[in-house]
Amino acid sequence: MSLTSWFRWSEPPRRMSQRSPTEMVIETLMMELGWQIKEAEKQQRDRENEYRKIKTGVDYSWLISYQKHNYDISPGERLQLEDLCSKIHPSYCGPVVIRFRQLIAEYEPEALEVSRLFRSALHDVLEKMKEEEEAKKLARQWNTKHKTSLSLTTFKTRSRISPFSSDIKTISEDVERGTDPTRRVWSMLKTKEDHEY
Repeated sequence: MSLTSWFRWSEPPRRMSQRSPTEMVIETLMMELGWQIKEAEKQQRDRENEYRKIKTGVDYSWLISYQKHNYDISPGERLQLEDLCSKIHPSYCGPVVIRFRQLIAEYEPEALEVSRLFRSALHDVLEKMKEEEEAKKLARQWNTKHKTSLSLTTFKTRSRISPFSSDIKTISEDVERGTDPTRRVWSMLKTKEDHEY
């Protein structure tokens, strides 16, 4: 029996499994939810201790061992929250966490209420994503309409300014350029009155 089978350092390092971005978003957000639930439980215990201390006037917290009230969300609710998390684009994972933490700081919920605040944060960010997507869609539509209309207007204006390209000089052309017209001779019909002078 060889010793190398007992020792793992001779094996090549295993690569981490390639997970999709959606799976990573779900895992990140659900870890944040679990951590916030634990924090809410801890704060609830601290509030109970403060209340007991005020009520009795004596601090026995060092003597008491506390049972952990590990609150866990139901499997059905967990699946619903994971489904909502799967709809979040990876670039919006940070804003979800920020919004969730803002709601936690604002309401200071008990452990039972944390999942509702999490759901609210998810819905807020999903609505924001939807609004931004609609705005991008409208901007794309506007840009494509605007580009085609601009190309038509530039063509129309060019045709209006110089419908025919010719070398014939006109007075209006000189006026538009702001230059003095060259001395021109105009031929006019001669009438009898012109001859009398």
